[in-house]
Amino acid sequence: MNRAMRPTLLPAQRTGNPPVDRAAARSRSGGGGRAVTRALGGTVRRTVLPSGLRILTEAIPTTRSVSFGVWVAVGSRDETRPQCGVSHFLEHLLFKGTHKRDALQISAEIEAVGGETNAYTTKEYTCYYARVLDADLPLAIDVVVDAVADSILTPADVETERGVILEEIAMHDDEPGDEVHDLLARAVFGDHPLGRLISGTEETISPMTRAQIQGFYRRRYTAPSIVVAAAGNLEHTEVVRLVRAALRGGPLDTGPAAPAPLRSAIRPVRTRRTGAVVEHKDTEQAHLVLGCAGLGRLDERRFALDVLNNILGGGMSSRLFQEIREKRGLAYSVYSYFSQYADAGIFGVYAGCAPGKVDAVLELIRAELAELAAHGITEAELARGKGMARGGYVLGLEDNGSRMSRLAKGELLFGDLMTVDELLARVEAVTAADVNAVAADLLSRPMSLAVVGPFDDGDFAAA
Repeated sequence: MNRAMRPTLLPAQRTGNPPVDRAAARSRSGGGGRAVTRALGGTVRRTVLPSGLRILTEAIPTTRSVSFGVWVAVGSRDETRPQCGVSHFLEHLLFKGTHKRDALQISAEIEAVGGETNAYTTKEYTCYYARVLDADLPLAIDVVVDAVADSILTPADVETERGVILEEIAMHDDEPGDEVHDLLARAVFGDHPLGRLISGTEETISPMTRAQIQGFYRRRYTAPSIVVAAAGNLEHTEVVRLVRAALRGGPLDTGPAAPAPLRSAIRPVRTRRTGAVVEHKDTEQAHLVLGCAGLGRLDERRFALDVLNNILGGGMSSRLFQEIREKRGLAYSVYSYFSQYADAGIFGVYAGCAPGKVDAVLELIRAELAELAAHGITEAELARGKGMARGGYVLGLEDNGSRMSRLAKGELLFGDLMTVDELLARVEAVTAADVNAVAADLLSRPMSLAVVGPFDDGDFAAA
């Protein structure tokens, strides 16, 4: 199964409209024994079942396929320290067998019609999905919903997947370009769950029992915390009927309840003091990330941050790429990025270079950050950064899987769904002053450093 390391989240909260009365919406959709359906604009529709489970679809009749996903508002940040990795462990196990199908049947039934299934875990949600021909959507819904709702988690399967996950952890440790981003999260968030590995560690996975996993499964995988999303050649009412049929009589076929509220962002995550985290490895290339605590996903400055990121290190025309790679040839790969959570965020600049060039690359990165924070951007950079943002949003929605993800993330992470036109309008409204303000704030913050390569902690004592 895939493990999402740095999820990219589409901004999807509607702004400029009257606030949504969440309490009223819950009271309308949470009881009475019948599903409540409403249109969200265009061909997007949303139904809330009496159990609190939500179903969103987007009809795209010009395609011959459908992407279908079950999204659960549970991720690695919902784990205690001894549970670290249980969400990811569970993700593996849910495809191992139910009361209706064994592991082979789950995969064979989908592959027999040319479809595909997969899953991934992030820090705030877990997704199980399938992509099939439109005629095979009933099968996909039955298989995926069955797996998520009614998996058995046999002791034998737990032991088998434990070994698989330990191998996955070892494989990740052999990929320093990925590992360094986890080190930055630890440097910024410390022992907070956002600073821990999604996969867990050998120390937490090895002793984890079936009872612990089963308890987490039944406590956390509840109907109000689940969003079902589908996009493609479909009919909303038929999807709702099929989902209800797949749920009937199972653990998620529960009594009236309201959908779970959005993850709280009332208490900001405390971050660590700055410092360097170094993982010594005899690699031919050094991998480094300089970064800091960023913006939460509901921060109104997130559109300006996206434009800023494009200007600083989002492409081949960015300042970092031009200065460090094109002009000086000091690194093959250099870019900036950001990840956003309900109550926190992280911003980083990555570079991969020869160990002997680390000091020079770090000096140039710091200089570019200081320059941008102090003097801001040009109008030409603003236009280019906004153009990249517009293209990224729209081109990223050119397949059914992306559209399905957009529906689910809008519901789970933002509680609302912005239309593409509204999204583009928000990008267009970003001014140079907006970007400069974010740059002055974010890029002048104390930075932490993560390094994987042939170094020791003392090599970056002054970093």
